[in-house]
Amino acid sequence: MTDNTISPVATPGEKKPLFVTNPPSTLAARSFVNLYGGVYEHSPWIAERLAEGGISPALDDPETLAAAMQVIVERATRDEKLALLRAHPDLAGKLALADLTASSRNEQQGAGLDQCSADELVRFSELNDAYKGKFGFPFIFAVKGYHRTDILAAFERRVKNDMDTEFNEALQQVHRIALLRLQAL
Repeated sequence: MTDNTISPVATPGEKKPLFVTNPPSTLAARSFVNLYGGVYEHSPWIAERLAEGGISPALDDPETLAAAMQVIVERATRDEKLALLRAHPDLAGKLALADLTASSRNEQQGAGLDQCSADELVRFSELNDAYKGKFGFPFIFAVKGYHRTDILAAFERRVKNDMDTEFNEALQQVHRIALLRLQAL
């Protein structure tokens, strides 16, 4: 009897996903934080707190790890959540791509935010200023899969939200960004 199953064969030069090469449950806390601590923008405290409780094999895939990290954020104080939101860069405004993390730079470039017209840059800048003045943190949008015109329309709509609605929406966007980043590893 022959086995008709096909075993996965790595193609030369093929990069294996981080979840395959370094599953979270196999890592010491420091290694886990080093590898996964940047998922939330400039906020390794989320990975640190998760590691403190231990990482089980149940968290060895992007979706369950993202959900566990989201719980850490949900249990954080409002001040910690605000600091998390404030750790994010402006979208498109002043677009100093050199000042962004590699993940943010790639995400913004993927949405075409580095190709804004002069008028679009002016509008993004105006909205960034108005938004930060109203809410105290930058506009956050998980840009993957969206074009800059979609993002600008969402910006125009969300700047009109009340503080609680927008705070919660911004956190949901942060969680979506984290999930997308984990899925890309």
